[in-house]
Amino acid sequence: MAGLLSALRRLYLSLYNWTVFLGWFQVPRLALKTLSESGHQHVYNAVERPLLLAQSAAVLEIVHGLVGLVRSPVTATLPQIGSRLYLTWGILWSFPETRSHMLVCSLVISWSITEEALGFAPSWLLWLRYSTFILLYPTGITSEVGLIYIALPHMKNSEKYSIRMPNKWNFCFDYFYAAIVALGIYVPGSPHMYGYTLGQRKKALAKAKGE
Repeated sequence: MAGLLSALRRLYLSLYNWTVFLGWFQVPRLALKTLSESGHQHVYNAVERPLLLAQSAAVLEIVHGLVGLVRSPVTATLPQIGSRLYLTWGILWSFPETRSHMLVCSLVISWSITEEALGFAPSWLLWLRYSTFILLYPTGITSEVGLIYIALPHMKNSEKYSIRMPNKWNFCFDYFYAAIVALGIYVPGSPHMYGYTLGQRKKALAKAKGE
């Protein structure tokens, strides 16, 4: 029974990894093609479908950690996936005014390259993934912060997702100020996550070398 469950676990994770990989594989290809042919203003429209698919599927990585399918700690996975979902749905999808900015190109390319490695990837691809992030993580974070900042005036003017008093719940929420809080979290959060990923790089490459 244990052997069957282990085989099903490996099969499920393989299917999941391949699905996400194929989604991310499309993103840089479409982004670079559109960038060269039509300009950065059209990159988001070209990559929207695979980007939404691949990034939304990452929610399952949190579930995998919670149920023990993978060893990745949820405390490390949740902030990274949460911030990316926020940028994907809460900024780019919610505020079309941000989609034509050049930062969208650096964002989706940084995200996609760091994600294009399967759990059973060959050692050279594993090395590439954990080495390119040294440059791509800062460019991705800079793009995230920049796009949130660009979206701020549109949040304030539209009052989208904001809840005003009075209402039957006696509760108010301002999406504009929530975004400012999110920007503030990036200040201590980004160096922490960068240091954590450096540690993961050291462990992953040492394990690959030992094999």
